[in-house]
This record gives sequence, C-alpha cells and structure tokens, in this order.
Amino acid sequence: MKTLYRSIFFLSLLIVFYLSLVPAAAIPNIAALDFLGDKLIHAVIFLFLSFVGLNCHFNISKTFLLIMIFSFGFTIEVIHHYHPYRFFEIADLIANLIGILIALVIFNKKII
Repeated sequence: MKTLYRSIFFLSLLIVFYLSLVPAAAIPNIAALDFLGDKLIHAVIFLFLSFVGLNCHFNISKTFLLIMIFSFGFTIEVIHHYHPYRFFEIADLIANLIGILIALVIFNKKII
C-alpha cells in the first residue's frame, strides 16, 4: 500500500506543478473562480498532498514532510511572481497551510 501512496504522491506533485505553470485561462473553469473559490482549491489540493504524503510513511518526521510540502507551495508562488500570467499571493500560502494543517489533524485522529 505504501508504494501506491508514494506513486500517487509523486504523480500528484508533478500534476500540481504543471498546472501551476500554465496560464490559469488554459485550465477550464479555473479562470472563472472567485477569490474564495480559488483559496478553497488551494486548501483542498494541499490537504490532499499532505494526507497522501503522510500515508507514504517516508523515513522522515511528519513535521519535516509537511514543511517540504509547504515549501513546494512557496516555490510555486515564487515562480508565479516571475510568471507573466500568474501572481504571487500570500493568501494562497495561507490557504495551502490551512489544507496542510487539516490533513495533519485528520491523519493524527485517524478520521479517514
């Protein structure tokens, strides 16, 4: 099962990275999202990445894994600062962090 989670995790990272580089207008229904909808998507994506990452049971601490996932999101935001069709947004980082923290609560409480 660990192998399946790891495959999903790394594939998801690639997909998120790719979708973060293309112009938002190129992604159907994403360009039409309002501010809260966009932040909700960020939170859900990082909740998913974090929950799957935690279930991979890498030989690192949960804290280090979640810091790396947050750093992944931060790196994407830095790229957005230089990208002609994207923008750096602190609110995206906050939404990412909320998703990560929710995943940690779910994982620790064994809710799913």
